[in-house]
Amino acid sequence: LGIPEYNWWNEALHGVARNGKATVFPMPIAMAASFDEPLVNEVFTAVSDEARVKNRQAIESGHVGQYQGLTFWTPNINIFRDPRWGRGMETYGEDPYLTGQLGMAVVRGLQGPSDAPVLKAHACAKHFAVHSGPEWNRHSFNAEVSERDLRETYLPAFKDLVTKADVKEVMIAYNRFRGDPCGASDYLVNTILRGEWGYKGLVVSDCWAICNFFEEGCHGYSPDVQHAVASAVHTGTDLNCGSSYVHIPEAVREGLLDEADVDRSLVRLLAERIRLGEMTHNTAPWDHLKDEIVEGDENRALSRKMASETMVLLKNSGVLP
Repeated sequence: LGIPEYNWWNEALHGVARNGKATVFPMPIAMAASFDEPLVNEVFTAVSDEARVKNRQAIESGHVGQYQGLTFWTPNINIFRDPRWGRGMETYGEDPYLTGQLGMAVVRGLQGPSDAPVLKAHACAKHFAVHSGPEWNRHSFNAEVSERDLRETYLPAFKDLVTKADVKEVMIAYNRFRGDPCGASDYLVNTILRGEWGYKGLVVSDCWAICNFFEEGCHGYSPDVQHAVASAVHTGTDLNCGSSYVHIPEAVREGLLDEADVDRSLVRLLAERIRLGEMTHNTAPWDHLKDEIVEGDENRALSRKMASETMVLLKNSGVLP
């Protein structure tokens, strides 16, 4: 059908990652300390500018590979409740309100103006849901929280990004939630995300998260890979980072999965590629951006400005008035 291959996995936690040189901005936990939504938005506008340049360069080279696309698995809006969590620096802290406000600034900076002819890029709200450590057993951990804690602590930022900032992707967490892997949680994906919040975008898996459904020592939820992919696709996890979804045809042949469920996810995925202008390479408002902006003077100065705003006075021992 002439549909070019596309690798959805790209990172931009604090600058375009894993794709050559790029401006490096402070870590999100530091940016959160600025309490400066406009500046965070400015930072991620610069990030998406560089992303567009690097994507154009890849297209011009004749091959768009991994980490050269426009779909960024950022921001991490999990709540940083335990300082021992090794990925806490990726988050915007422990407060659900601040996390939502800054998360929306990230989304709007990455995705660009809502009235543009094509999307500038994708942002992705992750990891949905109740993923705030422990990290060592994330592939087998079952998160049990009260409905009040779920609604007051873990979900507000996700709801903000979905209902107010129109985030285009939501990534499911590795862990289980009340017994079900998050990628097969009908309550999280269908009752809350797509039902209560009216989400129309993509649901993506964390990398190799579907393997956790059936692999020994993990969730013990599915007997084999065919049952795992059937439960994930049926629930509405559209995209798999990993190798499990190559078994979708087997799951369909074995009667575990309806082809209509596969078509539903396929339509969502291809529609978003069209909206990005990625399949047709239509003229985009960012095509004029020069190569020199990547790690250029202006963006380096913006990084320094952001860094200066992250500084917080923990104690005034009389040095200041």
